[in-house]
Amino acid sequence: MKSFFKVLSALLTPNFSWVTLLSGVALAVIGINVLTGTTEPAAAAKQTKWLMISLGMMAFTWLPHPKTIGYTSFILFLVTLALLVFLLIPGIPNSIVPVRNNARSWINLGFMNMQPSELTKITFILALAWYLRHRDNYRTLAGLLPPFFIMFIPVILILKEPDLGSAVMFVPALFFMLIAAGAKLNHLFTLVGIGLLGIALNIVMIYTLPNDMQILKKYQRERITQFVGTKPEQQQMAMRLVGSGGLWGYGEDRSKLIMRYNFLPENENDMVFAVVVNRWGLIGGLTVIGLYTVFTGSILLVGARLKEPFPRLVCVGFAGLLFCQGAMNISMTLGLLPITGITLPLISYGGSSLLSTFLMVGLVMNFATRSRSILVRPSFEYDNADAIFQ
Repeated sequence: MKSFFKVLSALLTPNFSWVTLLSGVALAVIGINVLTGTTEPAAAAKQTKWLMISLGMMAFTWLPHPKTIGYTSFILFLVTLALLVFLLIPGIPNSIVPVRNNARSWINLGFMNMQPSELTKITFILALAWYLRHRDNYRTLAGLLPPFFIMFIPVILILKEPDLGSAVMFVPALFFMLIAAGAKLNHLFTLVGIGLLGIALNIVMIYTLPNDMQILKKYQRERITQFVGTKPEQQQMAMRLVGSGGLWGYGEDRSKLIMRYNFLPENENDMVFAVVVNRWGLIGGLTVIGLYTVFTGSILLVGARLKEPFPRLVCVGFAGLLFCQGAMNISMTLGLLPITGITLPLISYGGSSLLSTFLMVGLVMNFATRSRSILVRPSFEYDNADAIFQ
């Protein structure tokens, strides 16, 4: 308890993490308000409950010292990987591992359906940051293999569920952290080029090979072909709802009627940004984007004030993950990217997603209490490991 009040006292000192918390809560409140206008209005009450739980659980992340978090990071990562494996074990009844949209992505805990992939995003970033904190081998092309191997383990398991949207989000987190740690850009661009070549080959395979020789699942191939050709009806409807919102939107009551009689699938999850713009117009949409910019930008500012490589890299990973997830969700709604099942952080309905995001916020606030203002940050490439967390 004494430790808790000591950390709380440090938190009361003005720092950028309070901007992270306030902008995050603002986005969550906007999300709850928006959910009242979806075709799942009960989701708003459930999301309110999960916001309170998430803020309470967030407080526990203030207590451990960053060094303790680092030492346990790989253990936590292995625990979440075990949960991902558990989802794939044959014969587990649906009452324990429910099936939604043909995916086994949740574990029924009785009081909630917990999504292990959300927690794995956090533990992956913690483990990767701990691995990278004082190495320099990632500045060679061969040295990039271990970080990519760390990433591929959860990605493969999540793709087996299957949950393409969650799996995709590990990639930007990895790249942001490698760039911040000092990896050479030409090496990263080489890997990006290989990845793009793989995507191009998959597209060619979709149009040239029979179904039994395809790598991607049928629904994944359909999303690509629909995006290249005529966009799927769900995406077309989302774009119409966004466009009809105009500058100021239809307002709460009228937007509720529009959503009721123009049923948009997944309007409380993947397509919730369409509801935001339909209700509050372009101004509302830009406000949400502005809040996301403040939210992720403040995380980076916290990281910029940290001397220790581990928490600094974690902040970069969190900011990169959340920024890209928000950007990709909004791009899907606007028809700029194919639909891949990516939710809008803090706004889309989901207890696991809300909880994991505020756990990230809590860790950022934890790191901010240990920050030290310095004029020049030391390179990651030094061997004096004893200097960490002095």
